[in-house]
Amino acid sequence: MGKILIIEDDMDMSLLLKRFLTKNGYEVEAVANGKNGISSFSANHTDLVLCDYRLGDMEGVEVLKRIKDVEPTVPFIIMTGYSDIRTAVNVMKMGAFEYLTKPLLPDETLQIIKRALSSTSPLANTVFIKPSESAEQDITVSRPKLNFGKTDYVFGKSAHSKELLRQIDLVAPTNYSVIIYGESGAGKEAVAQTIHKKSKRAKQPFIAMDCGAISKELAGSELFGHEKGSFTGALSTKVGHFELANGGTIFLDEIANLPYDVQSSLLRVVQERKVKRIGGSKEIPIDVRIIVASNENLSDAYKKGKFREDLYHRFNEFHLTVASLRDRKEDLPMYANYFLNIANQELGKNVSGFNADVMDFFLKYPWYGNLREMKNVVRRAALLTEGTMVEAKSLPFEISNYARTTMAIADDKHEVPIMEVHVPTVAISPEVKEEKPDLKSVALGAEYDLIIKVLKEVNYNKSKAAKVLNIDRKTLYNKMKAYNM
Repeated sequence: MGKILIIEDDMDMSLLLKRFLTKNGYEVEAVANGKNGISSFSANHTDLVLCDYRLGDMEGVEVLKRIKDVEPTVPFIIMTGYSDIRTAVNVMKMGAFEYLTKPLLPDETLQIIKRALSSTSPLANTVFIKPSESAEQDITVSRPKLNFGKTDYVFGKSAHSKELLRQIDLVAPTNYSVIIYGESGAGKEAVAQTIHKKSKRAKQPFIAMDCGAISKELAGSELFGHEKGSFTGALSTKVGHFELANGGTIFLDEIANLPYDVQSSLLRVVQERKVKRIGGSKEIPIDVRIIVASNENLSDAYKKGKFREDLYHRFNEFHLTVASLRDRKEDLPMYANYFLNIANQELGKNVSGFNADVMDFFLKYPWYGNLREMKNVVRRAALLTEGTMVEAKSLPFEISNYARTTMAIADDKHEVPIMEVHVPTVAISPEVKEEKPDLKSVALGAEYDLIIKVLKEVNYNKSKAAKVLNIDRKTLYNKMKAYNM
C-alpha cells in the first residue's frame, strides 16, 4: 500500500501511530528527530512523510525543505497542535500536502493519507509522450492542477463578496493581467479559477503553480521547461507551465517568493510572449493570460528590493483583494454549511447543521487559516458527530475554548498569579454551574487554567504536560475529559 516515514519526538504518539498504520497495511518506519528523519528519507524509498511540526532538534518546516530538495513530489503531512495553525498553513504554501491536528483521529488520518498517496504520486501527475516516431527522447509533461474552468468558490452575501464578484465580472472578459491579494487560505486560487471560467479562455487550460512551494533550482524548469541533458537530472525534455497553459490562463500563487533571477527570465516571457526552455535555443510563441497572487503588497515588495519593479508594473493592469474570513463574518454561516454538505457527501453522513453554540464559537474565532482552516474543522467535526447536529464537543479545543484561552494569555502578559484567576461564571464542566464564588470553584478554575497554561507551553503534547504537572497521563486525560477539553 505504501511506505510511510513518521518523524515524531513523542515516543508514545509515534508508537501508537506506527502500530495503527501497520495494522492498516502500510510499511512504517519511525524516527525521533528531524536529522534522523532526513537521513532515513535520503537512504530509503518513502512514499509519504508524517512529521511533527515541533521536534527536539529542528522544526518541521526545515525538515520539509530538506526532504523536498531530495524528492519534490513526495507527499508531506504536518502534524500540529491548534496553536500552530497559522504556521501550519504557511508550511502548506511551502509544499506540504496537508496538516493533521492533534489529537489525531484514526479515520481522518487514514483518509488524508489515502488522498495524499493517490493524488500526489509522481505517476498521477506526469505523462510521458513521444512527439514523433523519429524523436530521440521522451518529453515529460507535468500536469500540476490542470483545470478547465471548474471552480468551487462560493460567493457570500456580504458587501465585500458582492464587490469582489462585481470586479471579477468586470475584468474576466478582458485579457488584463490580474494581481489577487489575500491571506493564505482565503480563496485566491478559486477566485483566479472564477476569472478564467468567466473569460473567453474558459474552454482552454487553467494551470496553477505555487511559487512558494518550489526550490530556486527547479523554479525555472517548472515555469519554462527544459531540454534533455540541460542539467544534472534532466533525463528527458520537459514542457513548462507556460507551454501547458498556451491558449488559456496561468496562475502564479505567492509570486513574491519567486527567486529574483527567475523574475528576470519571467519578465522577458511576459514582454515578448515567447518562452525558451532551459538548455534550448528555440523560442516558442505563447498566448496566455497571467494571473498572480500574493499575501503581501507587491508595491512594498519591490520597494524593499524583493520584487522587480518592472515586473510588478507588467502584472498590475488590474488588482483585487480577497478579504480574510474574520473580516466577512456575515458569510461565515453559509461557508460552514457549504463545507458541511461536502463533508456529508465525502463521509456518507447526513449531518443537517450546527448547534447555536457551535456557530457562536465560529463567529468568535479569528480563523487564521481562513476558508482552508474552516473546511478542515468542519470535515473533522462532521466525522466526530454521531447525531444530526454538530455539537461543541466535536470542535477542536482551540476553537471551542478560544475566548477563555485568549483571556488566560492576556492574564499571563499582565503577570496575574495563576491562583488569583477567578472564573465563577464559566462552566468548568456540564455539572459545575456556580454563580457565586466559593473555594471549590476557585480551586477548579485554578486547576483548569494551570492545565491550559502547561499544555500551551508544551504545544499540547500531553506526555510532556503530564510530566510538568507531576501526574501520570491517565490522570491528565481524566481531568481533561472532566473539564470537557
